[in-house]
Amino acid sequence: MLTIHSALSWWAKSRPDTPALVLGGDRVTYGQLVPWIDRVAARLIDLGVERGDRVNACAANGIDYCVLAFAAMRAGAVIAPLNTRFTAHELAEIVQDHAPRLIFAGDDQASKFTGCGVPVHAMAEVDGLRGGASVAPPREPYPDDCVVIISTSGSTAKPKGVMFSNRSMCDYAMAAAMEDGVLRDGGGVIIVAPLATSAGMVQVVHYSVLGCTLYLEPVFVAERFLQILVEEPIVSFAGAPAFFERIAACEGFAEADLSHIRMVTAGGARVTPRLFQTWAAKGLHIRQTYGQTEAGGNSTVMPERFAAEFPEKVGWGGMFTHHRVVDARGNDVPPGVEGEILIRGPGMMIGYWNNPAATAETIRDGWLHSGDIGVMDERGLLTFIDRIKDIIVSGGLNISAAEIERAVLEFPGVEEVAVIAAHDDRFQETPMVALYPNAPIDVAALIAHCNGRLADYKVPRYVAVRDEPLPRLATGKISKPALRDEYRDAHLTLPRVR
Repeated sequence: MLTIHSALSWWAKSRPDTPALVLGGDRVTYGQLVPWIDRVAARLIDLGVERGDRVNACAANGIDYCVLAFAAMRAGAVIAPLNTRFTAHELAEIVQDHAPRLIFAGDDQASKFTGCGVPVHAMAEVDGLRGGASVAPPREPYPDDCVVIISTSGSTAKPKGVMFSNRSMCDYAMAAAMEDGVLRDGGGVIIVAPLATSAGMVQVVHYSVLGCTLYLEPVFVAERFLQILVEEPIVSFAGAPAFFERIAACEGFAEADLSHIRMVTAGGARVTPRLFQTWAAKGLHIRQTYGQTEAGGNSTVMPERFAAEFPEKVGWGGMFTHHRVVDARGNDVPPGVEGEILIRGPGMMIGYWNNPAATAETIRDGWLHSGDIGVMDERGLLTFIDRIKDIIVSGGLNISAAEIERAVLEFPGVEEVAVIAAHDDRFQETPMVALYPNAPIDVAALIAHCNGRLADYKVPRYVAVRDEPLPRLATGKISKPALRDEYRDAHLTLPRVR
């Protein structure tokens, strides 16, 4: 059957000595992993976990966390990771919505669930089942079972639970292997994104289905990341552009031998020309990709031959994944014309947990409506413009916040930036920049810099230089809702800079 566990079992049989999960000096092979998963799955069933039950997990990235996730799937249940950065109040709302049978928590997280009314188990219980007799859990998972619920970032609304099935996750992994070929024979990959995010848990599943060796890290430390890249047989890694910036800033990056790495991809934000050139000097062309949690991860493939020629583009649809760009009425627009990006492919979510109305609104006639603006060229290559909700409408003209952010990030001394709409008596909305510097910022020089790169109506009228980093969502993304709330009166409290 097409299930995640059947894929893992295949690797345990065909490559039993291949490392599956690595954390520091701790290595678990596929031959060791599958029996461990079976023991934990049997334990979950003994604890009363039924098919379709949710099992929440709240802990730092670790081998035991991955085993718990695979064991829940093996038992026909649903792993529903919880972000360790959430407060007890935020977690209580999600737990109430998920109605889990059990919660597994790290030692530093357990107190957040006091009084939640759900049995809380220590993650150490999973590690305690690493050894022991082989067991065969009394039931098998089904291909169309929901196996994972991932919460969205909440960057535009209250977080929603995105559901994936065995089939959708396996289909996505196999399509990705056929499309780029880099991971067709396994290889080493690094996972540093929290397992509560799609960049964490979904990638763990995808790479494991392909028989890769997953190098887990509980947090991102650039120096440690570079060390792994140099010392271990890593063939591919992915991350946000900020990861690439911090790695490139490490002492020793210029001398590091990365010739064994075959593919690097970035998503979540635009790669600046300067960053692209920095990595190209190492022989690695960053491939920008596009996707979102609901799409199952990346929905585009950027061929290496195009990465250097069209660094601003995010690729085209994969072997089984297709895109459309449509106007407000749902009609396809010609190449070169902006519109909403629609996605259809095997890795798509099967729906939002407990939210059929949102599911029906997002998936219409088999197409996932992304809420993103993009443009497609004659080759079918897609360029991501911005989130629809991040478009600033000034005097009837649409302005992409992301475009302004890219221009500001090129100015020396800017560490973090976000662009939001400020009120304007004449134009209704006007661009405002909130930035966190790593060196003194001359605002007049910054505006002059923007004047040379942006049309006049796109140049920010307000600039807030902050003494502290920009607020973040629990997923690590910059929280524009928090910034909009903080600067709702920017037109009254900040000086106009042009």
